[in-house]
Amino acid sequence: MEIQVVKIGNSRGIRIPKSVIDQLYIQDKLELEVHENEIVLKPVKGRVREGWRESFADMHGKGEDEQLVPELEDEESFDWEWE
Repeated sequence: MEIQVVKIGNSRGIRIPKSVIDQLYIQDKLELEVHENEIVLKPVKGRVREGWRESFADMHGKGEDEQLVPELEDEESFDWEWE
């Protein structure tokens, strides 16, 4: 596939066709590598919730995991009547 190189400020860039973005599930970042006069672009694929366990453990160790929404004491205010 041949694509146009366009001027972006003092730099140059390319536009990636939507079909390629959808096919490779590209989000916000690409990994760029240069190999023997070739540019290789790869989608950056992070695992969902990657690093959350470590971050939460770190927050707990620092005492930064306090509850932001208080427990509800008046449960009657949430009795629903369905019609």
